[in-house]
Amino acid sequence: MAGVMPLAETRDGLPNDETEGAAVPFAQTGGPHLETAQLVETAQLARTIEGEIIPRLMLVHRMEPASVALSLVDRLALGSAEVGEFAQLVMSHDIAAACGYIEALRTQGLSLETLFLDLLAPTARLLEEMWQADLCDSTDVTVGLCHLQQLLREYSPAFETEVESHTHGRRVLWASLPDTPCCTFGMQNAFGLRMAEEFFRRAGWDVWGGSPGSVDELVAIVRREWFDLVGLTVNTDTSPEQVAAIIRAVRRASCNHAVGIMVSGSAFADHPERVTQVGADAMAVDGRQAILQAQSLLGLMARRC
Repeated sequence: MAGVMPLAETRDGLPNDETEGAAVPFAQTGGPHLETAQLVETAQLARTIEGEIIPRLMLVHRMEPASVALSLVDRLALGSAEVGEFAQLVMSHDIAAACGYIEALRTQGLSLETLFLDLLAPTARLLEEMWQADLCDSTDVTVGLCHLQQLLREYSPAFETEVESHTHGRRVLWASLPDTPCCTFGMQNAFGLRMAEEFFRRAGWDVWGGSPGSVDELVAIVRREWFDLVGLTVNTDTSPEQVAAIIRAVRRASCNHAVGIMVSGSAFADHPERVTQVGADAMAVDGRQAILQAQSLLGLMARRC
């Protein structure tokens, strides 16, 4: 498809051979070659990755070695150029063009996990940034976020079957609280929420359907239903004091006295020290990391019991 960047393109922020400041191999520049000690160190690093890192990833994800390699490599294919182009597509009123873009990248070998994390999620963030910088109006952003939600639903069945899942009985509730007065930010949070739910559902979790509409509703739900984990997606306008108060209310009301609390959102991504300040147990950067953090957190809590 026209406009889809080839897999040889570098990731956001990294130069390629066609851009100014590109890194050119030493053999072409006449620059220094690696010394023997450096070669030995490089070989040791390669053996460590092959012998330790990849096997651990296989245990976590239950993947075959080839799948692990693809997961690590294909994430390098998408950068700001692809995200910017895709943002323009989703803001248009022709969602078929956005679907075609995704299908072209899948044909090139990219997994849906990569497309969710490195295309759809960054596009949602870019739409918010464009709106804040007055580069587009609220209607454009609303259309774009609605189309992202639609694409997420469209590819959800294929995403869930992309890897083998194992039902384990754990239950999670994700909520975007408190409600934001700006519909654009609310929709961006809703998209992030749906993204997190997709990853947890694929990992075998029982995901509570329907986000609470208020703090009181959230408290009522955790008082009535058992959850191993409660995830809170927080917008940037919410103060740490508000978040801390919500978390305390959830812990007091929860019928699971050892419930885990995970937070997500740029308010924490930019200030990770706030995670402990508000009384949360972990922070989710993206869907994949949220699953790993949740597994680690619940494993630690189980050992304490």
